[in-house]
Amino acid sequence: MSRVWNFSAGPAALPEEVLRQAREEMLDWHGVGCSVMEMSHRGKEFTGIIEQAEADLRELMAIPPGYEVLFLQGGATLQFAQVPMNLLAGRSADYIVTGSWSKKAFSEARRVAASPGTVRCAATTEASNFTRLPVADEIRLDPFAAYLHLCTNETIHGVEISAERIADTGVPLVADMSSHILSRPVAVEKFGLIYAGAQKNIGPSGLTLVIVHRDLLGMAPLAIPSVMDYAVMAEHGSLLNTPPTYGIYVAGLVFQWLKRQGGLEGIAAVNAEKGRILYGCIDASAGFYANPVDPDCRSLMNVPFTLADPRLDAGFLAEAKAAGLVSLKGHKSVGGMRASIYNAVSLQGVQVLVDFMNDFAKRNG
Repeated sequence: MSRVWNFSAGPAALPEEVLRQAREEMLDWHGVGCSVMEMSHRGKEFTGIIEQAEADLRELMAIPPGYEVLFLQGGATLQFAQVPMNLLAGRSADYIVTGSWSKKAFSEARRVAASPGTVRCAATTEASNFTRLPVADEIRLDPFAAYLHLCTNETIHGVEISAERIADTGVPLVADMSSHILSRPVAVEKFGLIYAGAQKNIGPSGLTLVIVHRDLLGMAPLAIPSVMDYAVMAEHGSLLNTPPTYGIYVAGLVFQWLKRQGGLEGIAAVNAEKGRILYGCIDASAGFYANPVDPDCRSLMNVPFTLADPRLDAGFLAEAKAAGLVSLKGHKSVGGMRASIYNAVSLQGVQVLVDFMNDFAKRNG
């Protein structure tokens, strides 16, 4: 059976090179006679794997020395609670809500805060159906907040905050980068904390990445579980308990694959071209396809689109699947279609999708 063109929003496509290497090493990793899934997380073999993964990630993202890299569990959703539990320290926090995931993060932070009023919505674009970013005069920031939280790429709504839009606000920036981390260079030094679920651009689901400045460690109350205290996890090198060992191993293979692509600069150029041809197809379709997002903040990872006649949706999905193009149905909360074109989705795969979309429009327009 041939592999499909996978446009899933997550768990998402992994580089075929990585999958082949993982297959080759499944039963016997580097001559030790067992799989990574079977080896002790305390042994020298796995210690080498996690240390190399961290070193490669630091190189790829140019992470400054003052930051800890944590390999955790629980997904980005756990971070919605873990961030305020570690960083609020009796103060307030600001949230900018630009889509479903930042809205969920805001709601969860309010749940765990000492009082709901300590977690503020500094701006929201919900009235615009999350199709744009807030403008400056819509944002009300507290200069004394413990942190400002952003979701820099909204997977469901397809809204992305470009690096140029991220300014110094005087308080630590916390960013959920789950759906576009490693897709382009990012100035890590602008952020106090970055977190990301692995299942889009890093590796298998079950692993969560946290990059946190050391100045933000040690503020968690004693009442929270040790496994949720960033300082404790940093002290133990992410090994307080058994980590998601296989996920870390595959993430390490992905980091090495990215280095072979020319690092984040190299993969960013490919991603820009993928976005150009897909959005170009949508915009040139004379209204047959439409993307609802302000062109100034369109995501290069998650591209939602609708058909002018919703009665064609089922046929579009069925024909796409028959052509080997899968997971194009939009999120249930917004409908329509969505093509997630993460790092592992090749330029060829996006071109195959665009060719199909043009043919479908020609036959049904």
